[in-house]
Amino acid sequence: MSTEVDAVRASGDGRPVMSGTPTLEARGLVKTFGHVVGLAGVSLQLYPGEVLAIIGDNGAGKSTLIKCLSGALSVDEGEILMDGTKVEFKSPTDARQAGIETVYQTLAVAPALDIASNLYLGREIRDSGLLGKVFRKLDTRGMRAKAREQLKDLGIGTIQDITQKVETLSGGQRQAVAVARAAAFGSKVVILDEPTAALGVRESGQVLALIKRLRSRGLPVILISHNMPHVFEVADRIHIQRLGRCAGVITPRSHTMEEAVAIMTGATTLDEAGDANGSADAAL
Repeated sequence: MSTEVDAVRASGDGRPVMSGTPTLEARGLVKTFGHVVGLAGVSLQLYPGEVLAIIGDNGAGKSTLIKCLSGALSVDEGEILMDGTKVEFKSPTDARQAGIETVYQTLAVAPALDIASNLYLGREIRDSGLLGKVFRKLDTRGMRAKAREQLKDLGIGTIQDITQKVETLSGGQRQAVAVARAAAFGSKVVILDEPTAALGVRESGQVLALIKRLRSRGLPVILISHNMPHVFEVADRIHIQRLGRCAGVITPRSHTMEEAVAIMTGATTLDEAGDANGSADAAL
């Protein structure tokens, strides 16, 4: 499959990807930093119930792209659409209100707080009584009960004590807390920036399984990663960034990891890699 339209028709594991109106779409995004071009007319489509991986070398524009999609940066040109309607994000709060939650590599968790407090950080639930209304008392018991339900719903079984401080958790467990928070409040899209970086094999497997569970719930995910095996394991489509531009969109079914890296580094083009896969495309 050498074209993006074809790439939407099937996922990497043969599972059909929902078509129609994208949940999130970027059209011709341009972002410059002085004389440095971060994005040069990048377009992207994220469909319901799919995992879209974004790969690229350092300086390819991956971080700039997701910051524009998550409201951390404003675009110079182009437009962003949610369910076919144009939106404008002036801040990350605007993106969150639109249903986009982003988990950056730094995680942004509060180590000294417990798991439930981290899940509801910035969205704390007040007590329904007079103490909550007048003295802003938090409903700690309610938040912990809901946090347990959310972790159970996502199949996160490695965390037993919801009152445990995040600083006592392993790297994989901390990542699970950050992803669970995004899944709890990301009603439309979850963006994950290098979620398996610095994790061991077992913990990485747990995070990948969590991404698959998010997809099974119909929540589309954007995954930014340098780890090609992880990308090819969970992604339905792969958006390749190179020098601020989209070098192509492929699937794990249409191209190999070696071909993806070759396109990413400029050793070959999408058309050249597509020609090499002509027989495979015909079989689809």
